[in-house]
Amino acid sequence: MMKQAAAAAVGGALAVGAVPVVLSAMGFTGAGIAASSIAAKMMSAAAIANGGGVSAGSLVAILQSVGAAGLSTSSNILLASVGSVLGACLGNSPSSLPAEPEAKGNEATENVPQGEPPKPPLKSEKHEE
Repeated sequence: MMKQAAAAAVGGALAVGAVPVVLSAMGFTGAGIAASSIAAKMMSAAAIANGGGVSAGSLVAILQSVGAAGLSTSSNILLASVGSVLGACLGNSPSSLPAEPEAKGNEATENVPQGEPPKPPLKSEKHEE
């Protein structure tokens, strides 16, 4: 239960913290759209598709607004909630590591031979001429 709660907290914090970092890396910055970035290519494609301008409410306009001003409080709460749910789900999933076998009774678990001992190396025969 504690693992799931910790994963939920990490998921929520990561979801809220990752948005500004990802948008900035894409080129949606507080100073505007960065030149030669993914955001610039998106803006160019949107402007060409709309006959020369980026329409209000388009994906590019929304991402630029978030990149410049950040998310609203309600958006941060929603994003944190979704991240927490995903984190809790991932924290509840079984581990990908194999389980260790358990010792039965008083059996020793270390230094126990597993089958036949190794055979000695074969002797090489020298041929005299």
